[in-house]
Amino acid sequence: MSENAAIQKLLEEIRDNQRLQIERQAESLKIQQEQFSMALRQFERAEKLNEQAEKIQAKSVQLIGSARKVLVIVLPVLLLALVYLTWLMFR
Repeated sequence: MSENAAIQKLLEEIRDNQRLQIERQAESLKIQQEQFSMALRQFERAEKLNEQAEKIQAKSVQLIGSARKVLVIVLPVLLLALVYLTWLMFR
């Protein structure tokens, strides 16, 4: 009988350890799911930031293009005005 009791005790210990292992695995899985969820949110946020940066860069390119066009028109006009004023002063 004592051998049966020892076997039963070992089986109970195995069962208890298996339950503990299952609980720990469940906790580990929960933590992994939370980390995955957090990583997913960070990825989505980074994606939004990249999209915003691309929009800002596109607007900057448009502004620079417009500034160049304006400069091509305004600079010669200013130079002509400066030459004309100089000519008026020394005439």
